[in-house]
Amino acid sequence: MRLIGMLDSPYVRRVAISARLLGLPFEHEAVSVFRHYDTFAAINPVVKAPTLVTDDGVVLMDSGLILEHLERLAGRSLGPADLADHARAQRILGLALAASEKTVSLVYEFNLRPEDKQHGPWVERVRGQLAEAWRLLEAEVAAPPPGFEGSQAWLTCAVVWTFAIRTLPGSIDAATCPALAALTARAEATPAFLATPFD
Repeated sequence: MRLIGMLDSPYVRRVAISARLLGLPFEHEAVSVFRHYDTFAAINPVVKAPTLVTDDGVVLMDSGLILEHLERLAGRSLGPADLADHARAQRILGLALAASEKTVSLVYEFNLRPEDKQHGPWVERVRGQLAEAWRLLEAEVAAPPPGFEGSQAWLTCAVVWTFAIRTLPGSIDAATCPALAALTARAEATPAFLATPFD
């Protein structure tokens, strides 16, 4: 399998770490949707990261759909089996992905749009949504469901926290999210994370 995309993307990185945790071998190709657009387009004309090319040559995109395929391939899930615990894990995962989406929106707004074209009310709205996502996520991970450590929700929380701290450090007051900061520190010290560094 080939995983296409840069590891500074939380979506690419969560797929790479998940594949390692599932014991699935893959080849990572660090192709940027910005700097290597034509190269990426030759693999996936939609130019969406992450892109996964299966051993059979099928081109998949969207991290959630790729992860669903990888879990089927591995024959096991990175989520809890119990229905109630699964619902809690999915809530945490949804909050982490919302935090990721809002952080990406701000990164694009500040890095791609000229300052005189930035829309202040929109930026404040997204900042408010992001702050709520972090607040709710912190409350959830402070008392997580059984089997949370090592799950997809757990690893995505850590990936998104690292992404936000590295790309928009001013968007988070780490002191207000001690559980998330501690979770991320533990995760980033594990072999799967160390083998898949944010770059």
